[in-house]
Amino acid sequence: MKFRLSLVTRWSALVATLLAVGILIALALDHLLPGRPLAVLGICLLCVVPISIITLRSQIQPILSLFRALEGTVASYRDGDFSFSLHWPQNDELSDLIAAHNALGEVLREQRLDLVQRELLLDTMVQNTPVAMLLVTEPPGASERNARVIVYANVAARQLLFAGHKLEGHALHEVLAQTPALVEALARGGDGLFTAGDGEEEEVYHLARRNFSLNGRRHELLLLRQLTAELRRQEVQTWKKVIRVISHELNNSLAPLASLAHSGTELVRRGQTERLPQILQTIGERTRHLESFILGYARFAKLPAPRLDTIPWADVVAGLAEQVEFRIKGDLPESPARIDRAQMEQALLNLLKNAHESGSRPEDVELHVRRVQDVVRVDVLDRGSGMNDAVLTNALVPFYSTKRSGTGLGLALAREIAEAHGGRITLGNRDGGGLAVTLILPA
Repeated sequence: MKFRLSLVTRWSALVATLLAVGILIALALDHLLPGRPLAVLGICLLCVVPISIITLRSQIQPILSLFRALEGTVASYRDGDFSFSLHWPQNDELSDLIAAHNALGEVLREQRLDLVQRELLLDTMVQNTPVAMLLVTEPPGASERNARVIVYANVAARQLLFAGHKLEGHALHEVLAQTPALVEALARGGDGLFTAGDGEEEEVYHLARRNFSLNGRRHELLLLRQLTAELRRQEVQTWKKVIRVISHELNNSLAPLASLAHSGTELVRRGQTERLPQILQTIGERTRHLESFILGYARFAKLPAPRLDTIPWADVVAGLAEQVEFRIKGDLPESPARIDRAQMEQALLNLLKNAHESGSRPEDVELHVRRVQDVVRVDVLDRGSGMNDAVLTNALVPFYSTKRSGTGLGLALAREIAEAHGGRITLGNRDGGGLAVTLILPA
């Protein structure tokens, strides 16, 4: 075991040694110069003071060097460099301080290494995820929303929005200038779906947005997920479900019809015709039910091409107001609509009924029609429960419904009508709750 000598003991021994040397020198001088105490004192001081200064300096110098080294390592820790450690040869209180300092550095080095490994793992995951990620913020002092710049983007975002080039440092509105559908989705606020591209190359995306503060500045994380393949897969699954539903409904209707027809034949053969009216009435009810069931599906599958007429928006809104309750938000466009009135009223009627069935109060259901540049935006707004991500993903898929008795045709039919008019439909949750369904039509 290494012998331990504390600072107090060492300094006490040093002071005692210096005092002893001073006393010995004083005794020797007193013997040589008797009766001259002042001369003895002067000579004694001339001898002891230089020795004391040299001795104390030799003891203090290593401590001062240690303090300077401590100051340097603390500055390195502040800069994020934890590779330094210190050594103190003495076994005293300062050695305990150095040991604690080195232990702290070791802990910080391990934590830094663990943090670097986690950051590397996270960056690898983020860079290789198929979801496009953009982190944007406003520069200090910026007041306009168009001043937001991109501070981080993964590989998927660069490939989707900027042909694979670096996005960091670019203004967000400049990068999105070639994607007006995404600009419109951002302007609506909240999460939602939007469609980009034309014709057969049309792609459906889900936009998610999250706001947070980082280093005292407001940031927004934008997540873009392509849903085209998922929607097509859901459509295949839905068509299989539809075939099963139609088959089940046909079997449920045709089996009783066959049984009733057989019973009617037997009654006629026996001459018992008094029950025939009731049997025929039941057969008529079942066939009408089956007819309405089939027509509901056929109406969606065989949507005719729209017959476009020039109709004032006031007339369209007046026709809707006779069938469902809603409020008009803002003024209607002065220029008339170029639409198939029957189809457009059917689409808007479906959207307004969905708004009422969302749990929204009737007075909170609004219709907002306005012209924006070369398109007309028709927004159906409510303050219901909105949609979660799973429902938003599948809402436009034909026959998908979260209602027990729903057919899943309302939004799908509205989408077909909008696309037949050369437009599109988008969905998005509203800030403060509720849903915004937007029809975008050519002006």
